[in-house]
Formats: sequence, C-alpha cells, structure tokens
Amino acid sequence: MIRLLHLSDIHLGSGLLHGRVNPETGANTRLEDFGRSLERCIDRAIAESVDLVLFGGDAFPDATPPPKVQEIFAQQFRRLVDAQIPTVLLVGNHDQHTQGQGGASLCIYRTLGVPGFVVGDRLETHHISTRSGDVQVITLPWLTRSTLLSRPDTEGLSLADVDHLLMERLRVALEGEIRRLDPALPTVLLAHLMTDTARFGAERFLSASKGFTVPMALLARPCFDYVALGHVHRHQILCDQPPVVYPGSIERVDFSEESEDKGYMLVSLERGKAAVEFCPLPVRPFQTISLDLTTNPDPQAKLLSQLQKNLIVDAVVRLVYQILPEQVEQIDQAALHEALEPAHTYSIYPEVQSQLARPRLPELGAGNELDPMEALKTYLEHHPHLSSLAADMLAAAQNLLAGDLRSDLSWNRPGDPILSDAPPGTCAAEPISAALEEPANAQLRLL
Repeated sequence: MIRLLHLSDIHLGSGLLHGRVNPETGANTRLEDFGRSLERCIDRAIAESVDLVLFGGDAFPDATPPPKVQEIFAQQFRRLVDAQIPTVLLVGNHDQHTQGQGGASLCIYRTLGVPGFVVGDRLETHHISTRSGDVQVITLPWLTRSTLLSRPDTEGLSLADVDHLLMERLRVALEGEIRRLDPALPTVLLAHLMTDTARFGAERFLSASKGFTVPMALLARPCFDYVALGHVHRHQILCDQPPVVYPGSIERVDFSEESEDKGYMLVSLERGKAAVEFCPLPVRPFQTISLDLTTNPDPQAKLLSQLQKNLIVDAVVRLVYQILPEQVEQIDQAALHEALEPAHTYSIYPEVQSQLARPRLPELGAGNELDPMEALKTYLEHHPHLSSLAADMLAAAQNLLAGDLRSDLSWNRPGDPILSDAPPGTCAAEPISAALEEPANAQLRLL
C-alpha cells in the first residue's frame, strides 16, 4: 500500500492586505500564516513517512512571486528532498505565464534537477518509484483554449462549438495516456481544473486566465484509483469510487472563504482501492460582524456589546453596520477601534442608509390590494410635508381615474403650452398624450 499526501492551492503571498508587519521579523503576518500552514503539511508528510506528495497547483498568486516568497516555498519542499519523499508539482493557472505560452514558475525545479521532483506542466504519464512500490501519475495541468486549439481551428465557430471541440481534443489526448498505463500499477490522475459538479470558492475572483469546465464523466473512470484535483479552494469529495477530491486551499485567502475548513488529504492507495482522510489545519479565523442599527435607540452600545460577544481575538475581522444619517454622531469611532484592538487586523464599513432609499410602507407592500385612491391617501398620510398639496393631488387623481383629460390638467399654470396652444374646439388629447409620453421615451433612452 502506498501512502500519499495531497495538498493544493497554497497561494503563498496572497491576502497580505489582511495582515500587518511583524515587528520581530519584518514580514507580513499573513505571509507567515501561509508559510506556517505549508510547514504543517510538510511536517505531517515527514512524520507519517508518506511515499509520495502530490501538489495540485497554484503555488503563488502569480507566475512571478517575490524572491522571499519563492524562498519560503523552496525551504519547505526542500525538506521532502532531504526526507527522500518523491514529489509531483502540478502547474496551475496562477503558475503559468501568459496563459501557458511562456513557461511556468515551477519549471525551475525541473531545470535545476531537484532530486525526486517531477514538474507536471503537460499532459503526461510519470512512473514513480516509492519506498512502498511503483505508482503511475498522469499530470493534467491547467489548460486554456489556446493550449489545445489554434486560431484556424476556431474560426467561424460559436463558443459552444469551441468548448465541444476542446473536450474532444482533451478526451482523445487523455485516452492516449490511459491506453499506455500499466494495469497492474496503482494510478493517480493529478489535475488542476474546474469540474462541472464542483462548488465554487474564491478561485472565481482569483483566476488569472480563463479555462473551461471538465465533465466528471471524464475523470471518474475505473482506470484511476485516485483523482487528485486542484483549483477549487473549498474541500469537497465529488465521487467515492474512485475518490475524486479537491483538498481545498491550505489557508483562507479572503472573506469569501470565512466558513470553509482548510487542510490536505492523506490517502492510502492500492490498485483498485483508495482510502482518503481530510486533515484540517488550524488556520487563522475570519469573522464578519454585521449589524442593522437603524432602529436601535443606542447604536453605540449595541455595537460594543456585539464586539464583546464575538470571538475576535487574533481573527481577521470585518465590521459592517447600517445606520441612519441622524445616528452618525452617536457612533464613537475611537471606542470602536479600541474594542477591535484584540483582533489580528480589522476593517470597519459603516453604511449610512439614505432616507430616499428606505423601504416601501407596509400598507403598500406586495399582497395588499388597495385601490389607487386609498393608496394615494395612505402615502400622503405618511408624508406630512405634502399636506398643503394633498387636496389638489387627490382631486387631480380622481379626475385622472374618471378619464377627464381636460379636468385632470386644469391645475396647470395659465399659458401652459399643452393646453393654451390648442385651438378652440380642438380635442387636446393628442398633444397631451404626446407630452406625457416624452418623459417616458427619454427614460427608455437612458436605460
């Protein structure tokens, strides 16, 4: 039996805006968090004496990480070399230059000839010898349309036709690798992709290049004993036989991953069978505190009490609260900052609710069938500043409902062109309707 450790989406160097400078090291604390999580993964691989480590892609936020970030990554993976644990580094979308046409940041490990390291930057089958036996790993890096298709291939085709052609090209290429497999050896498909059954995470916003969705039917095949995926940051097991697994990212990138567990997979593998275990990591918590204070008589006290109830110590905190314009002066910003001091880092987002955007009156809500006159009366009752016009507005509304066009516009000023320009004895309906339609036409042009 072969023991594997499968991790993915390290994104070392991401999320620095949620960190601060460590006065002892001079480094961003979030960079240290990501490095610490990676260190824990490598610690477990060495402690368990695993036979093989599979990395599912996206080592850094982009293909040109700063030297310090590259150093942290290399220091941890060098420990696997020292422990004589073979490692496969798959190229993800963030590891590629210019959509895969300019090489990848991880290819330096192949160029340097790092012992035991395999870089998967193309669809290829690798036969790897481990302490517990041989295993074959098919690497499927992040693919873009330009990887499989040339411009002449796609001329005159719709997007749906292009995607269909892409799938056919990938299906044929993958089938070619499968036919060359040794049926007696355990087989792993290591791929960085989006499947059609996966639940999205922050990768929707981080994606540096556009790929395409691969159907599960192409992955969940009996020739594979374990399908190790990367790209999606939320841990999920998409299929049990064979196990098709996203381990997820090893750290939270932003608040979109606030409720997600982070970790890696330990896999016991043999031909025809694989047992998987998700190993969670103790990552830094993200905490969103959202409050509507628009109806609270003491918004400051409510804010402070909620901050005391929530576990914000050493967390990345986001405080969002809604207030009315007249409540702004009741908020003591200095007191809020003092209450949030135990957090690792925090941000405050006050949202002042405009009176112009307040919700409809309950009496006028959906399901309340009032006749137009009753609705207008209800509206005027809740708007005292219109009391001087209320009688005229009600009279005009009554005339409109009665269909008397000349009466319903009788409140216009003398000399108004809509009425005064109409010759005696001429029906004013046509110019009136044209005048009434013009504002509506102008609004349609704006939309």
